[in-house]
Amino acid sequence: MNQALADRIDSVLPQTQCGRCGYERCRPYAQALADGQAPINRCPPGGGATIEKLAVLLLRPMLSLDPECGTEGPLAAAWIDESNCIGCTLCIQACPVDAIVGAAKLMHTVVASLCTGCERCIAPCPVDCISMVRPTPPRQWTREDADGARSRMQARDERLQRERDATAQRLAAQAAADAQHETDLDVSEAIPGAPGAGLSRIGALVARALARARQRRAGSP
Repeated sequence: MNQALADRIDSVLPQTQCGRCGYERCRPYAQALADGQAPINRCPPGGGATIEKLAVLLLRPMLSLDPECGTEGPLAAAWIDESNCIGCTLCIQACPVDAIVGAAKLMHTVVASLCTGCERCIAPCPVDCISMVRPTPPRQWTREDADGARSRMQARDERLQRERDATAQRLAAQAAADAQHETDLDVSEAIPGAPGAGLSRIGALVARALARARQRRAGSP
């Protein structure tokens, strides 16, 4: 895989992370372009300007935007109807660039200046309180916006990976503690005088006493 070329392509893409190109994010699309596995006309947010840059960079013929990926249009940002927001956090989890703030069971809101317009937050919302609106006054998505979006996405990915690692470590520690507990129980039952052995013997004595009582009630010897 041509990583250096993929880096150059990635620097051309708008970094909206919308997935309309058919790839999860801008970077996988850039890698597919570098590997010659994708056409240059699958980025609606970038539109004709981005296609032209890709054509020059990759020495490919100019193409029109693939309509299956969407249409080129003005920049829009997500907006949350806060009166209907239930604080489920699903939109926060879906946002690839941490442009939504809020907490569980509390109102969420979109930081419009950080929103890439990817629309990934709309589908998960269970109460349909998110819509796309055009900023007032209208503005263009700049290279500085793209670089900032990429940095926030990377920071988010790193934070989520740290959280996954911490969870895995906690689960591993709990599994080890549970295994040790089971081992201690096995030892206490097998070795008289071992820690916990008294508790096991008491349980056995109680069970035998109850069995004898049932036998007496039934008239058995």
